[in-house]
Amino acid sequence: MSLEALDTIALAEEKARQIRAAAGTEAKKSLREAEEAVAVMIAAADGKAEAEIKELTRKADEKAKEEALALAASTRNRQAAMTARADRKMEEVVNGIVERIVNG
Repeated sequence: MSLEALDTIALAEEKARQIRAAAGTEAKKSLREAEEAVAVMIAAADGKAEAEIKELTRKADEKAKEEALALAASTRNRQAAMTARADRKMEEVVNGIVERIVNG
């Protein structure tokens, strides 16, 4: 093999090493950029999830408050009805006792 052919092979091998080194550097850079992009997406997803949780919690609290108010109103209505029945019964009992005393 001639010296010129050996020089050409050496240059080709050096060029191949340089290309591999550049490709490795580029691959590392691409990996770093991808990792950074993933970190940004994760942070955005976390922020969105947190906002959704806050909104769902707010809606749940609002609904619970409405249900509690409805239950309280229903309980007050039942209490008023029971008090009215008790008052009527008391009146009936008192009238019965008074009637016994008067007639008896």
